[in-house]
Amino acid sequence: MDARSDAPDTVVLIHGLWLTALSWEKWVDRYEKRGFRVIARSWPGTEGDIDELRRDPSGIEHLGIEEIVDHYEAIVKTLDSPPIIMGHSFGGAVTEVLLDRGLGAAGVGIDAAQMKGIKRLPFAQIKSSFPVLRSPANRHKAVALNEHEFRYAFGNTLSEEDSRANWARYAVPSPGRVLFQAAFANFNPHAATHVDYANADRAPLLLIGGGADHTVPPSIDRAQARAYGRSTAITEYKEFPGRSHFTVGEPGWEAVADYALDWAVEHARTAPPVAAG
Repeated sequence: MDARSDAPDTVVLIHGLWLTALSWEKWVDRYEKRGFRVIARSWPGTEGDIDELRRDPSGIEHLGIEEIVDHYEAIVKTLDSPPIIMGHSFGGAVTEVLLDRGLGAAGVGIDAAQMKGIKRLPFAQIKSSFPVLRSPANRHKAVALNEHEFRYAFGNTLSEEDSRANWARYAVPSPGRVLFQAAFANFNPHAATHVDYANADRAPLLLIGGGADHTVPPSIDRAQARAYGRSTAITEYKEFPGRSHFTVGEPGWEAVADYALDWAVEHARTAPPVAAG
């Protein structure tokens, strides 16, 4: 365990679209070796056998961001003390919502999907999302990426062979509704990706961007970090040059994992906020 005696002892890891909690397997092992309890659970309906989910994803076709956030909120609330919450991609967006709800001792959003209010729309992001957003019918379907789509969206810094191997091990269909909710959040007054950027009571937040990320280009997370400038709560941005959206698994992932945990331990809030009363 890290030397700081009052540091959180639990890390909750939240994955994003087209992956399951298996994508965190290297991080789980690394963090457990540092003495942390690590909770890495999949989105509701995706907890079972990956091959079965690939064969029949009908059980997650109508899963939305609200259900995913509530799923992880329930997990966090079972813990005796506030954990460090880390999320990748849409898991990063979930992390931001959970912090906005007053949960967690510290949060880290890695290649975090954009929240309501962020209006940047880089071409690479559009292309990465196109397999889902190209058809309105996909709002009610679970959509898979083929190996070529996965390489563009996740593995563009990897060799074709390495990207294919990661696609084969980790990629699963994901509910299109999640991506549609995020894509049209700025037109929805009740968007599930809404946070109060001026919230001064939330836990410290680190946003990490990958310099070569196609799915969430670093300009997105830089813009989110600037938006949080309305709050006095701690917000920082760290960019790792040359890293893809699969930064949690591509070579050099250790540097990202260690930076994220070290930052969270250093900045973690040791007591929950006092409820207004």
